[in-house]
Amino acid sequence: MRPIKTVLLLQDLELGGTQRHALELARRLDPSRFETEIWTLMGGGDFLPRARQYGLAVRQLSLARAVGPGGLWGLWRGLSRFRPQVLMALTVVPNIWGRVLGRLSRVPVVVANCRGGDDLWRQHEALLKHLAHFHICNARALKQALMTRYRLPEGRIEVIPTGVDTEYFAPVAGTPVAPRTCVILCLARLAPIKDHETLIRAFEIVHREHPHARLRLVGDGELRERLAARLCASPAREAMELLPGVPDPRPHFAAADVVALSSENEGMPNVLLEAMAMGLPCVGTAVGGVPEVIRSGRTGFVVSKKEPEALAQALGELVANEELRRCFGEAGRRIAQAEHSLTSVAGRHADILERLVERKK
Repeated sequence: MRPIKTVLLLQDLELGGTQRHALELARRLDPSRFETEIWTLMGGGDFLPRARQYGLAVRQLSLARAVGPGGLWGLWRGLSRFRPQVLMALTVVPNIWGRVLGRLSRVPVVVANCRGGDDLWRQHEALLKHLAHFHICNARALKQALMTRYRLPEGRIEVIPTGVDTEYFAPVAGTPVAPRTCVILCLARLAPIKDHETLIRAFEIVHREHPHARLRLVGDGELRERLAARLCASPAREAMELLPGVPDPRPHFAAADVVALSSENEGMPNVLLEAMAMGLPCVGTAVGGVPEVIRSGRTGFVVSKKEPEALAQALGELVANEELRRCFGEAGRRIAQAEHSLTSVAGRHADILERLVERKK
């Protein structure tokens, strides 16, 4: 039997959890079962070196700085020539145009993905839900939203939790830590949905009681200038820093003591799983799949969104208690290894795709 011709469609290969997920998935799909290519609708290649390192086939359908006619024409032409049996769309814009052009070009199996808390309305599920033959979500909360809000049948949705490479993301023994400091790390897009303002306000509360605490924000995005100005105006400005995103976040994890995420909405955040795999305790807001990742009181704390006082209390408890941080971090590492292995994630994707293709024969 010939391998199933499969395309993973992304907007770009810039820094992002979904982009990393796509590379790791493509890397682990058995080449005897799948002929896999990664296509992007625009330029942006932070992860291109890693894709080449993995030996993955990548097509940048356009090198433009935004998705436009060139990328869409490239997608149409590519589908017509490559004739994939499976088109799986990841990130918002590919979930729109991938479904439309995939159906028009008669791709046998079009799979939509819902990985972020705000993806459902941004990728127009109300209008496009039936253009996908199947939906894959990374959190139970997203599946529930598809069923209740958009009336999608349960049988057309599968939840596959986000995976993490627990060998690549692993605790670093003997990491030097500056004396009397405790670093809180937030590694996230600088976008409104991540609600950095609540985290900054919470940290200002923490810093008053724990002057040795430090806040490190790492990421890129539209709010960089605004957040930089906010940090400069803060009474805790000497204890906060804003750094650009990086393809390999492990050095930031290795230098951190706690990882925090104050999002207004989420799917199942890669950063929390990576932090757990690195043996770090996590604090996050009770949105999307975050409570499915953080076992509150066991691997970290989950608090209500947009409540800086509650977030500050959780962060302060960890900042003040090194033994608690160690216990939570060790428990998180065990859970990441047991429940989020990339081999398992890739295997579940492979089984679903093969089943869908078989149904179309």
